[in-house]
Amino acid sequence: MNPIRSLAALWLLAGCAAGPSPADLDRQAVAVIKASFRDQGIAKVDRLNQDLEQAACSTPQPPAPEVVKRIEAESLASVRWPAGGRYLGDWREGEKLAQNGRGMTWTDASASPKDNGANCYNCHQIDRKEISFGTIGPSLWNYGKLRGVKDAADPAAAPVMQYTWSKLWNSRAYAACSNMPRFGHMGLLDEDQLRHVMALLLDPKSPVNQ
Repeated sequence: MNPIRSLAALWLLAGCAAGPSPADLDRQAVAVIKASFRDQGIAKVDRLNQDLEQAACSTPQPPAPEVVKRIEAESLASVRWPAGGRYLGDWREGEKLAQNGRGMTWTDASASPKDNGANCYNCHQIDRKEISFGTIGPSLWNYGKLRGVKDAADPAAAPVMQYTWSKLWNSRAYAACSNMPRFGHMGLLDEDQLRHVMALLLDPKSPVNQ
């Protein structure tokens, strides 16, 4: 082997061994990112702080199985069930929320859920009359019908109601690294708004289920 190449290879290996650790690089990256942002309007720099789920799902490799289980268990435990067990609101209001992508930007006057939309069509097909929708998430057309919800008051519909509510409240209860917003957990929508989105998906009278 060429001795010059051998020395060069050893020098490179030594340089790599003496370099910063992955943890050091992560800290440097976070410092650079935080230095590039500032508080402006309702958007504060603390949005860059990651919780367990965000940190675990931001790594190059998927989180370990035990971490996935912990995230999903803690996320499900965080779900706050609707007052009085009332899951459904007005599907018409739900459609408005599904169409509305506003909220939580620095130009918004308030961080109140009342000023936010759900932006559902950004990722899902819902009502077939809407021709503009995303495909990141599955189609929700006939969501309640396909799951056998014929009467919202039917006890047989309860498991579907509970699953859908918890998915909207904290999507990571069922998929640790879900891209879906954690609407209830993060205070993006309030209970009434969630009821309206639930009605859009599950009310037999909703056009989604016709």
